[in-house]
Amino acid sequence: MTQIALASHTNKASSMTDSKSDFLYKRVLFKISGEVLMGDKEFGLDPETVDRIARDVKDVVDEGVQLCMTVGAGNIFRGVSGASHGMDRTTADHMGMLGIVINALALQNALENIGVDSRVQSAIRMDEICEPYIRRRAMRHMDKGRVVIFAAGTGNPYFTSDTAATLRASEMNCDLIAKGTKVDGVYTADPAKNSEATRYKTVSYMDVLTKDLKVMDATAVALARENNIPIMVFSIREKHNFVKVLRDEGQFTLIKD
Repeated sequence: MTQIALASHTNKASSMTDSKSDFLYKRVLFKISGEVLMGDKEFGLDPETVDRIARDVKDVVDEGVQLCMTVGAGNIFRGVSGASHGMDRTTADHMGMLGIVINALALQNALENIGVDSRVQSAIRMDEICEPYIRRRAMRHMDKGRVVIFAAGTGNPYFTSDTAATLRASEMNCDLIAKGTKVDGVYTADPAKNSEATRYKTVSYMDVLTKDLKVMDATAVALARENNIPIMVFSIREKHNFVKVLRDEGQFTLIKD
């Protein structure tokens, strides 16, 4: 893997010394899939689910944790799926990036409706509706307590939203990637198909890769390992669970060396 020059993590979130929070993680990237935003629907956005997730984010922000977010677009359009049906992969991935922007704007609206200041930054310029991605500007927003929602993935085809999450977490010097999913952690097998599957409390990056545990794509996991950013996998379906797992309460899996 090509080495990526990134800032040292020894100075992560140094501006948080006056934070109200005594959490271990002071600066967190929150990754959610587009499918989560569907709620019980089969497609699109469920307003109640989006609002509930926004309130979970507010729980964390109110504790003084600096927060940024990424989201997928599986509820609208998945580039890999489009390519599998004969669509040009680059075109399909660009369509998926636009879907991510839609989800990001929905999350921003829900956050600001409950008084959480937020900014959407897109890897593809869309100046009329959101800011372009500028690393230092994003970090200043977070220093001021704003939630930054990174949209349009990496801005490049062939990279997933998981890889975009790990890349942005590395660039923002985050202490943790918190991945909110439909299940409460990483299991030895698919718990929906195997009743004997057991949940890991902790698991190494290498085990995730070698056992093909399907948490994130291999590029995302390898980048997190390279930059020593732990990944916490937890269920976002339970109300107020985000702040609980950051307090080391409830059920989750922590991926680290």
